[in-house]
Amino acid sequence: MANSTKNWSTHREAKQAKLNGLGDTVEGKIADPDKIEQLLEAVISPNDKVVLEGDNQKQADFLAKSLTKVDPEKVHDLHMIMSSISLPEHLDIFEKGIANKMDFSFAGPQSTRVAQMIADGTMQVGDIHTYLELYARMYIDLIPNVVLLAADKADKDGNLYTGYNTEDTPAIAEAAAFKDGIVVVQANEIVDKVPRVDIPGDWVDVVVPAPYPYHLEPLFTRDPQNITEIQILMAMMAIRGIYEKHNVQSANHGVGFNTAAIELLLPTYGEQLGLKGKIVPNWELNPTPTLIPAIESGWVKSIHSFGGEVGMEKYIAARPDVFFVGKDGTMRSNRAMGQVAGQYALDMFVGSTLQIDQFGHSSTVTNGRLSGFGGAPNMGSNPTGRRHSTPAWQSLRPKDDPLGKGQKLVVQMVETFGANKKPTFVDHLDAEQVQKQAKLKNVPVMIYSEDTTHIVTEEGIAYLYKTDSMDERKKAIEAIAGVTPIGLRSDSDSLRDLRNRGIVALPEDLGVKRGQAKRSLLAAQTMDDIVEWSGGLYNPPAKFRSWS
Repeated sequence: MANSTKNWSTHREAKQAKLNGLGDTVEGKIADPDKIEQLLEAVISPNDKVVLEGDNQKQADFLAKSLTKVDPEKVHDLHMIMSSISLPEHLDIFEKGIANKMDFSFAGPQSTRVAQMIADGTMQVGDIHTYLELYARMYIDLIPNVVLLAADKADKDGNLYTGYNTEDTPAIAEAAAFKDGIVVVQANEIVDKVPRVDIPGDWVDVVVPAPYPYHLEPLFTRDPQNITEIQILMAMMAIRGIYEKHNVQSANHGVGFNTAAIELLLPTYGEQLGLKGKIVPNWELNPTPTLIPAIESGWVKSIHSFGGEVGMEKYIAARPDVFFVGKDGTMRSNRAMGQVAGQYALDMFVGSTLQIDQFGHSSTVTNGRLSGFGGAPNMGSNPTGRRHSTPAWQSLRPKDDPLGKGQKLVVQMVETFGANKKPTFVDHLDAEQVQKQAKLKNVPVMIYSEDTTHIVTEEGIAYLYKTDSMDERKKAIEAIAGVTPIGLRSDSDSLRDLRNRGIVALPEDLGVKRGQAKRSLLAAQTMDDIVEWSGGLYNPPAKFRSWS
């Protein structure tokens, strides 16, 4: 029998009471930026779960700075939920007692400070998540009370235009809007009519015109001048020994010079191999400038993006056949759907890492740096729920199992020694020690050995999916680990056997000529070359421009 006396709308009434108490801080839905601290004190209660939009790129930085200025007597012990801990203000709120707990995905720019704050007891970590995992929990057990977001434009009714960098905004806004959370948005501009409605006004409670545009980081831009010949050699091996070998049709590239080298070799080395029209027409990745030569050369059919990239706006608008572009002429990105695509729809993920242990587990969490993972564990995992098949997927199917199925290609491209001259290959990940220091339930492994199918170094490729035991997997890793302590365990007899059985391939096994690995092979060797390829449409951020 239904309980007719119980009040089933307590959350809705609590929200309305807060909005009714905003007084002169708002007119309709438009807030006075000079009274934003007062408004935040009115809508945020102690112990609330609060999402502060800090994506990989787009930052609700005005709201972040404003949150640091609230009265800790009124707003304290907040449980923060953040995709990316990127700005100093994201951590200042912990030192001021405004927040005390954090669930997050990535903390690259602030990783050292995060590690120190955990050690000092200033911050308690709930868990380190993948992006998709964090969004999912916002609908289950981390439902936010208040979300603080960023948009390009808004109208007086709260309709939002997020432009190229929609990123996380829809996932976060919906989690709050339909569970009686309060949605506060900083907008670069208030307009009579938005060019496109990315978030409907019914989802939005308050819009504050920010005194400056939100911060946007050109995170995925790599200057070709910094690509080395070692990275070119590794890229050549990857194209021959993975992309061509497995007939890869769809891929995600992580951030790095290794993958930038691959992108810039497609119109040259890939063309020499006759691979145009045969590999990687479809992509899930941010619109990286180093893909422009491949796009212009006809290699790329489609690109869906997690976010935008500074300086690529005009180029994207002029290439709607390739990018996901609206009628307004701007791209629509979506980080949540991009993560889903990366997990379930792609043939291959290619990324890098800071450490790989003797078994093939990898992590970007090292001593003194709690950087988190971002989307790599989504991209770099084998989704057992996948049912559709592709030639690349089937190429990893075990031959002796009648119920066996294919597998996503998960590739780690690393040099045997990192930029800090420390070995990339280690017996035990630093993450094992970090787990104890941060009191985490699990070791923060980014990609597990069981999901890693290939490792590429300057020495060669280890086809880990071909190994039939952990001992054999360790030997394959040792064979391509160079002169690291792990690599020095390999011997000539073991290497010969692994090469004969196709578990390890050196450049010469792949028909890759080491002497051909020159910078002249890159389709673009400078940022100016990329601009030229784009027909002048690409506008590099200032720090990447050549002023000579």
